[in-house]
Amino acid sequence: MPLYRPSDQLVVRKLSLCENGPFNFIAGARVAPIDTIGETKVFEPATRSLLCKVPCSGLKDIDLAVSSAKEGFLIWSQFSNTERGRLLTAVSNKIRYHLEDIARLEVKNNGKPIWEARLDIESCADAFEYFGGIIMALTGQHIPLHNDSFALVCREPLGVIAGIGAWNFPMQTATWKAAPALACGNTMVYKPSQLTPLTAVVLAELICDVGIPHGVFNVIQGAATTGSLLCEHPQVAKLSFTGSLPTGTKVMTSAATNIKKVTLELGGKSPLIIFQDTNMKNAIKATLMGNFLSQGEVCSNGTRVFVHKNIASEFLDKLVRATKKLRIGNPMDETTTVGATISKEHAERVLDYISGAKEEGAVVEYGGERVILPPPFDQGYYLSPCILSNCRDDMLVVREEVFGAVLSFLTFSSEDEVICRANDSPFGLAGAVFTNDLQQAFRVVRRLEAGTLWINTYNIYPPTLPFGGYKQSGLGRENGTAVLEYYTQLKTI
Repeated sequence: MPLYRPSDQLVVRKLSLCENGPFNFIAGARVAPIDTIGETKVFEPATRSLLCKVPCSGLKDIDLAVSSAKEGFLIWSQFSNTERGRLLTAVSNKIRYHLEDIARLEVKNNGKPIWEARLDIESCADAFEYFGGIIMALTGQHIPLHNDSFALVCREPLGVIAGIGAWNFPMQTATWKAAPALACGNTMVYKPSQLTPLTAVVLAELICDVGIPHGVFNVIQGAATTGSLLCEHPQVAKLSFTGSLPTGTKVMTSAATNIKKVTLELGGKSPLIIFQDTNMKNAIKATLMGNFLSQGEVCSNGTRVFVHKNIASEFLDKLVRATKKLRIGNPMDETTTVGATISKEHAERVLDYISGAKEEGAVVEYGGERVILPPPFDQGYYLSPCILSNCRDDMLVVREEVFGAVLSFLTFSSEDEVICRANDSPFGLAGAVFTNDLQQAFRVVRRLEAGTLWINTYNIYPPTLPFGGYKQSGLGRENGTAVLEYYTQLKTI
């Protein structure tokens, strides 16, 4: 079969952007499940209207998907790095061509503002372009030995990867797993969140559309039981999971049963540290970005905001005023900055954290309430971004990941004090330091226990940089050249 034809890069077929299914994608086509173990009703967050009903797949469907991936692996793993790289670059071009349609589907399924969704989908194209390029340079080693002997150290793919994604960045999560895994010669069976099942299937169509062999990327739909069956499948070589700590623990336990490799990208409760010499305008902008992006439904958000006591009053006043300017509304509106929470259940969970914080003595400086919009958006769950002051480190809202637009405002007096308090968490995903003293900035970030640290900015994660956590925030890394180590294994010859 022809591996790649440059003239086909932007050949366009009509994408299956409908919500009528089927929603599984196996061996190069959308297929209905043959072993249904339930059904998920998927609601559009903006209006709470029923978007679609998605059957949950059972073991027979998972067997079909894994068998398809095994057959695809026999072909795909034999492609050269250059051949695979060209095809992944073609996927990048396809995503960019269809960017607006995919972004709008993402908004319907997730509820985030349209401008955010466009950035997310653009980053998906960036990831395929990046891994399509760097995989061409992936090499092994030649090591001379005695008596004219020599050894080769080769990097080889693992086999079938099981990917399980999250609902806050539906297509981006799928891409962060698929692009490097496929670049290394692996194949994948991907299960998106049952709340956001749609764009992963579109990604599968685009991957197939550029000429990548059938079976290389498959999508299986379902909830927790489907995910467990996929993790336990004996022919899966590695598990890559993005989600909550409790579910990540179950995934890791499942991997231990059959000694599968595992990458976990879990939760966070990241510190955002603001020293008194900071550029206050920039720090406030970053604090908004690091707390209220995607309705606060971002694992890396800096929800513990530590502000030096000498500027705390002024900073809080300006922060509240800036937050009040954020526009809550229809996610498809270009001027909306705060969209709809993913579900009624999740919105109630966030509000429960706010109620608990008030009972513990926190003061609501602004927000933390459900906002009722005019029809047809009156049934959606829109929450005003919440700023809590008078917080203590031992409060539940400060210790646990809320995964909503809830900012805990804390003050500090010294560098050593804030570092100690920032590190006093079971999580270690991200964090940031804001100061004009770069010596201080680098001194502090070296001591912070987190996988990603920013200086004078926040929530920037291009595919060129590794992303992952310390402590209970996960194992392994996604993106950057580091991820190639987690999707390959070494063979010494």
